[in-house]
Amino acid sequence: MLSPLSKKSQVILELLAGGDERYGLEMVKAEPKQLKRGTIYVTLSRLEDQGLVTSREVKPDAGRGPARRVYRITGAGERLLEASLAFNTAIAGSVATSIMGGEYA
Repeated sequence: MLSPLSKKSQVILELLAGGDERYGLEMVKAEPKQLKRGTIYVTLSRLEDQGLVTSREVKPDAGRGPARRVYRITGAGERLLEASLAFNTAIAGSVATSIMGGEYA
């Protein structure tokens, strides 16, 4: 289906919608069929370059181990996600109307 966002990008923005911060691997665990360890950070980096997400480094509580990056959706990301979801709904409705009551009936 055509969309203003790739499916991976849309899934990531949906997971971040509402303003919660999440780690990349946390998102992979939440959507293992759609997001993979090998591509999550490339996609997050692209979304950050586009201004759709922001990230910050978080140091571990005990001070041990490397710092990790958490991601948050931006206002622009929220608006694009909303537009993408509306677009997908409109296309699905248009296709259903064409098949059920229009030229293919």
